[in-house]
Amino acid sequence: MGKKGICVAGNMIVDSVYPVRGLPRPGELTTIMDGIQRTTGGALCNVIQDLAVMDRSLPLKALGRVGSDPEGDFIFDTLGKHANIDLSMIKREGITAFTAVMEDTISRERTFFHYRGANAAFCEDDIDWDSIDSVLLHIGYILLLDTLDSEDAEYGTKMARLLCHAKDRGIKTSLDVVSETGDRYKRLVPPSLKYTDYCIINEIEAEQITSIQLRDGHGGLIAADIPKALKVIRDFGVSQWSIIHSPEGGFGLDQHGNYVQSPTINLPNEAIKRKVGAGDAFCTGVLYAAYRNESLEEALELGNAAACAMLMQLDPVYGIVSVDELKGLRAKF
Repeated sequence: MGKKGICVAGNMIVDSVYPVRGLPRPGELTTIMDGIQRTTGGALCNVIQDLAVMDRSLPLKALGRVGSDPEGDFIFDTLGKHANIDLSMIKREGITAFTAVMEDTISRERTFFHYRGANAAFCEDDIDWDSIDSVLLHIGYILLLDTLDSEDAEYGTKMARLLCHAKDRGIKTSLDVVSETGDRYKRLVPPSLKYTDYCIINEIEAEQITSIQLRDGHGGLIAADIPKALKVIRDFGVSQWSIIHSPEGGFGLDQHGNYVQSPTINLPNEAIKRKVGAGDAFCTGVLYAAYRNESLEEALELGNAAACAMLMQLDPVYGIVSVDELKGLRAKF
């Protein structure tokens, strides 16, 4: 039998979201309001659930670690509601990773306080390659998976080694990076790009990796320099699509070096219910299009539609909706 489905690996997190009336400066106090929520988060939880809803017939496998604690039970129970997600390869040990999320109800911006927990120990030894028959492996986030971010004498990082071994088995690879301050990007990301088919990152991460400024002093996107950044990313070894997404839209280079861009769907402010999850939703749309062998242009359009659905929270539980509904949303706007 041929390969089928998508495998999603990496961070599995429980997010506790606290709505606050403005984010305080150091030494100041702010009020936590009613509406505290507990949700699953991280690249694995977000992307695999979005894929599960977008196409309920799509076979999905999860690869990661959660703790042997109630938070780990919560992740299993939440992901287990989707019949097309296989959780049999999730390892349970230690304390589940969690994030305290402070959500400013005025600006709708969020601040994150993260505990790495079980995710820090996730490694290639947790993967039974002989049990994986997926077409595509997506993993995230680099810079937030301590063991995989560690040095490897042959490949540069353990993450690069994992991606190389996936490709050796005929599995296409995709990766995402977490946004952080610091100088780790240039050391930890390029080794993995050599073994990556699809690189899907935001403009902040792209700027850190390439040293090409993509935002001006006023916060505006320097769109003219995005193709330069994409080329640098591609030159690190990305074989198929190098993609940068931002609130202004999606931009990419395909495997032939063709530059493609797709503007974001312009939503009125009152239509935006939340900002969390839009980046992972964009990534999900791109992954699904890649899985279906669609063009880069179609992938960017589906990614933008998925991000839009998440911003609008079209589904009250998952935010995302089916692929057909997403394509209808894009056509509507």
